[in-house]
Amino acid sequence: MKKKVHLGLLAAFSLLMVTLIGCSTSAGSEDKITVDVFQYKVELKEEIEELAKMYKEENPDVKINVQTLGGGSNYGQSLVTKFSSSEEPDIFNVAGPSEVANYREHLADLSDTKSVETALDGTLNGVTDGEEVLGIPLNQEGYGLIYNKKVLDEAGVNPDSIKTYEDLKAAAETIDKQKDSLGIEAVFAEPGAEKWPMGFHLANSYLAPEFNNDISEAYNSEAVEFERGDELKRMLDLINEYGAQPILSISYSQQVEELFALGKVAMIKQGNWVYNSIYEIDPEFAENNIGIIPLPVEGFEGTIPVGVAMYWGINKTADEEVIQASKDFLDWMNTSETGKQYVMEEFKFIPAFEGYETSMISDPISKEIYEYAASGEVMGWVFNGFPVSWPGGALPVNMQKYLGGKITWEEMIDDSQEKWVELREN
Repeated sequence: MKKKVHLGLLAAFSLLMVTLIGCSTSAGSEDKITVDVFQYKVELKEEIEELAKMYKEENPDVKINVQTLGGGSNYGQSLVTKFSSSEEPDIFNVAGPSEVANYREHLADLSDTKSVETALDGTLNGVTDGEEVLGIPLNQEGYGLIYNKKVLDEAGVNPDSIKTYEDLKAAAETIDKQKDSLGIEAVFAEPGAEKWPMGFHLANSYLAPEFNNDISEAYNSEAVEFERGDELKRMLDLINEYGAQPILSISYSQQVEELFALGKVAMIKQGNWVYNSIYEIDPEFAENNIGIIPLPVEGFEGTIPVGVAMYWGINKTADEEVIQASKDFLDWMNTSETGKQYVMEEFKFIPAFEGYETSMISDPISKEIYEYAASGEVMGWVFNGFPVSWPGGALPVNMQKYLGGKITWEEMIDDSQEKWVELREN
């Protein structure tokens, strides 16, 4: 009898210990917070993952799990899929007022963050709803014609002299006649296999004036007139006529890495985000041999579109501690000395926040774009005010059909206008 009591006590004690150990392990696990980030900047995949590791070193109880989908993949559609399943991210990217409206029920108010407090004037316009701020800008970006200095110099073309469409056409003709001696395949390279370079950036340059360079006006417009449709057409035709072929088979990576970075074309229509990719292939070329000039738009010669392309949003349906951890991570990235230095040196960002030493801007393209912005020589960045699936869907698909000879330009305009109206109504 005594022995049985002893064994019973031992069993009870063992069970208690297992329970305590289990509770201890569970408590320890609960202290570990995981923040799932779903982001679109494929060119910064490794850098963002490294930044997440750096943050964990300072905050060991928080794991930042980064998933990247961009480039040729459809980030927007994948984000929709995630929110319709059980894989909702905690931090994700939204592009201005159209997407903010779509994800309004999921977006947390970030007005109490340091990032919002230090955001530069105007950078929060696309994500502000009354007293609430629903996104934090990634950075400022700008785009134009990025050119190979050596090629233009050897061709006898002064980039500073290219102001108007006629100037650009003359330069293209001059370079094209010397392709063999210059060792290039074509003057331009346009990634016609992608939708966003034409639908977002090229179109923006010729549609922004129609909306007075105001993203809110674009967002509230029930129709698009294509007032500068002829300008858009001749620019697309020029890039196609003097561009690498077949234009509809060229991807973003081919444009930047295989054609431009390897010196096979003289110019590409892109922005400062391409710098890291070029640098990885040829650091000397990236640092010393590239520049940027504005796309020619009548009445806006010498101006470059500069704005916020994407924002960080935080999922307000996540647990409170995850929401706070998400805010803390973004604030650390944008306002801590460690984060700011990494963003400037590794992301090569043009900052959208106060407290940065702009002399730290390390790449020549970003420096030039920042100078344009600082001098006020900028035009509107309004494409994020277009109907959500229009600049990344209906419009570029029609532009691809036009380039492929399947529809006329007039049909391209008509169908794109109809799609705008349909999307606004739905």
